[in-house]
Amino acid sequence: MTAYAGRALGRSHLQMATTGGFEVIRDPLWNNIRIDTAALGVVDSEPFQRLRYIRQLGHAYLVYPGATHTRFEHALGAYHLARRTLGLLAERGELDGVPPEEVRLVPLAALLHDIGHYPFSHALEEASLPSHESLASEHFRHPELRSALATLGIESVETRLADLISGASSSPLAGLISGSLDLDKIEYLTRDARMCGVPYGTVDVDRLLHSISVVTQPDGSLTVGVQEKGVSALESLLFAKYQMYRNIYWHHAVRSATVMFKRLVRSAIASGHLDPSWIPHSTDEALMEVIRQFPATRLAERLRRRQLYKRAVDLPAREVATGGGAWIASSPDLVQRVEDQLAGELGLRPGELLLDFPAKPEMLAVDIPLRLRGGRTEQLSGERSDVLSIQRVAEELHTSARRLRVFVAEPVQLPHDPVVALAERSEQDVAAGLETGAAFLTTTA
Repeated sequence: MTAYAGRALGRSHLQMATTGGFEVIRDPLWNNIRIDTAALGVVDSEPFQRLRYIRQLGHAYLVYPGATHTRFEHALGAYHLARRTLGLLAERGELDGVPPEEVRLVPLAALLHDIGHYPFSHALEEASLPSHESLASEHFRHPELRSALATLGIESVETRLADLISGASSSPLAGLISGSLDLDKIEYLTRDARMCGVPYGTVDVDRLLHSISVVTQPDGSLTVGVQEKGVSALESLLFAKYQMYRNIYWHHAVRSATVMFKRLVRSAIASGHLDPSWIPHSTDEALMEVIRQFPATRLAERLRRRQLYKRAVDLPAREVATGGGAWIASSPDLVQRVEDQLAGELGLRPGELLLDFPAKPEMLAVDIPLRLRGGRTEQLSGERSDVLSIQRVAEELHTSARRLRVFVAEPVQLPHDPVVALAERSEQDVAAGLETGAAFLTTTA
């Protein structure tokens, strides 16, 4: 296997129009995206070109045919929004106290924030592989990308970019890259909704960008905040995110394909057929080509032909006790063992029953400074009674978006109550039950 599955194509293949000291890319969402000289070498590097071949929404294209957009155009869009935001802040003089190097790093961090992303969206992170943010530094070591970043003349540029991407930076502008109102969220919600052909991700982008502000904290340090006039637009952003999770990202068929893919990749890694260190450098098709050669290819063939597992159980999260089922989202090794025991109890083969109960409790979390009209600043964390009402119902919205599902390869009758009871058991209790070999279902088909 080669280290990178996609070769850099060069600027002549980027469909850019040369204009003075920058180049322009035509984009269906933002129209013209201007790429400055500092970013051109990054865009041309092989690690960045790899993003052309990684779909933004993983298997969502099996449900929404238009969802074939990639991490490449999303990264360009985030870069575009970063430049726009910095321009607005500069016009108001809010960057005067920010070191120039920190300002220069922000658009590049936005451009590179997904450089470590796995194929097929976030599925492999759910399968216990390291987060894509933590892999950025590995890609920064590629000679082409390292050479492009070296031309900036910024000390420790790779480390500082990696810190911005991972949320570990102390930069005053770090909140533009990782935070409650980062530009990544604004971009992907808007682009995903457009490409899926749905109205759920509608965001008032202009209002949000004009509302972003650099505020002074009590200790005198600067950080990214939001003006009070932008609270309604921020609420709309958060509600759009909830709607997209409920209707797109956690759509039952998307989740069926996702858990099938996770099981397939985990099996290939466990057998030694697939090297997990290679995956972050591969692409959607390169990864699937390797997996199709795996002896147990039935799941791969079903995914290719869109023969997705069907729902035997599909319950709203409110039917599970608060805190129940946390192990399903956080312990993939345990989940796989439980799946195979349940499959055996129902007369199915290993891998023909898959559990799913996705969780993202930080989905609607807000922790950002709010600049009031009188100039005073306070932390916007949902405790106020007069602003950000959506934050006060964030937990309920998260619960509303979640579903406990059991997907099966063949139709079976599966009683709901034992499944709920199983989900509500502690991780330790479930593991103990596996050790004793006790049946999890009181009734089988």
